[in-house]
Amino acid sequence: MRLTNSILFIITICFFVGCKVQKSSNAFIVKELPASFNQNSETAKDSISLLDWRMQYLDPSLRALIDTALKKNFDLNIALQKIEVARAGFKSVRGIRLPDLNANIGAGQRRFGEYTMDGVGNFDTQFSPNLNANQVVPNPLQDYSLLLLSSWEIDVWGKLKNKKKAAINRFIASQHGKDFIITNLVSEIAYLYFDLVTLDSEINIIKANIILQQNALNTVEAQKAGAKVNELAVEVVAAQLLNTKAMEAELKQKLVECESKLSYLCGGFPNTIIRAAALQDTSIQEISNIGIPSDLMRNRPDIKEAEKQLIASKADVNSARAAFYPSININSAIGFQAFNAMLLLESPASLAYSFMGGLTAPLLNRRKIKADLMVAKAEQRLSYINYESKVVNGFMEVYNAVNNINNTNDMIRFKLEEVDILKKSVETSAELFKAGRANYLEVIYSQKNALQTQLELADYKKKLNVAKVRLYRSLGGGWQ
Repeated sequence: MRLTNSILFIITICFFVGCKVQKSSNAFIVKELPASFNQNSETAKDSISLLDWRMQYLDPSLRALIDTALKKNFDLNIALQKIEVARAGFKSVRGIRLPDLNANIGAGQRRFGEYTMDGVGNFDTQFSPNLNANQVVPNPLQDYSLLLLSSWEIDVWGKLKNKKKAAINRFIASQHGKDFIITNLVSEIAYLYFDLVTLDSEINIIKANIILQQNALNTVEAQKAGAKVNELAVEVVAAQLLNTKAMEAELKQKLVECESKLSYLCGGFPNTIIRAAALQDTSIQEISNIGIPSDLMRNRPDIKEAEKQLIASKADVNSARAAFYPSININSAIGFQAFNAMLLLESPASLAYSFMGGLTAPLLNRRKIKADLMVAKAEQRLSYINYESKVVNGFMEVYNAVNNINNTNDMIRFKLEEVDILKKSVETSAELFKAGRANYLEVIYSQKNALQTQLELADYKKKLNVAKVRLYRSLGGGWQ
């Protein structure tokens, strides 16, 4: 009776000491999203429905590049392998709450010293009238076994359940991480593609201006021969022509680098990229309804990844906290065991089994599990900060992209008018110069302004396409 009371007392002490864990709330208050992306407009009521990227980008050359990148891109293939790592982590804890079952086939031998308790006792059994010939213990002693072994930790406090939950959510997060890489890859291909087509347009603009400037140089040289202008006029016009040719060479180098980047994203060495002849041929579907900010939670893979990481970190905290509680373990074995191989499978004489349950609780030196809990809480706070950052950043990206599209459309409208005026000014200055009613500086100035404005217009058109791509990406498009 006293022994039973002592055991109960020890179990009670283990329980209360093990359960002495500081309780702390692991709930975080997430920032509330605004009702709409444009605070000056009414709240949107319809949720967004994004198109597949193949329907969003209508340029066949661009779609071919994206298809190639999705098969061969290095970062994406690395992400796929990380998913396999996460899958393996999930599989390792998939049956963590179930009993382990192992088979064991063993054979061994040991010899007892003649002046030991085991040696004397085993020798003495040879003279016992209660044993038959098969039951005499030999020395050396052979030991043969064929057993099924089982161990099971009963998950009373949810420690194993939360470990499994954390692994599942990290596996799902890795898949969302792969989707986010696809989203970024699709948009990056589109950005570089529009850069490439724009560079072609800018080079064509410069080539056309080189012809104009060469004609102006020829005119100035002819007027110098007629003593209408001096050598200074020829030098200034020639310098402007050389400056424009240098700009052309610089753009050609940018074009080479752009093609190299696209080739790399497609998993290959630098190569010539097939593209549209002009920027206006690169069609992008307009997004008529950007939906409501809460759509970002459903569409953006980076936010969904951060959300799953936050859930996993919360499960880690719960698992680390449960490590302070007593654990209940059950170990059992059943099978055949004998010191004679010929008698191993004789039943029921060689049948053996064992069953043992235990309650284990940390009493002293709990610094490690306390440190594990501190780390888990810190990781949870980091996951929350990351999640909140992703949400705010997602809203900001959509907000900026919407305003960028509106403002860039205004820029293009004004710049088109400016280009028309300056093109006329080039023709007017050339005619006035031939008639002697304008000097060569006015010709140079009008040509320089016209060239700069045409390049700016091409850049604005590229920016409009890039802004549309950025809006599509910011809303969570590209991975579908």
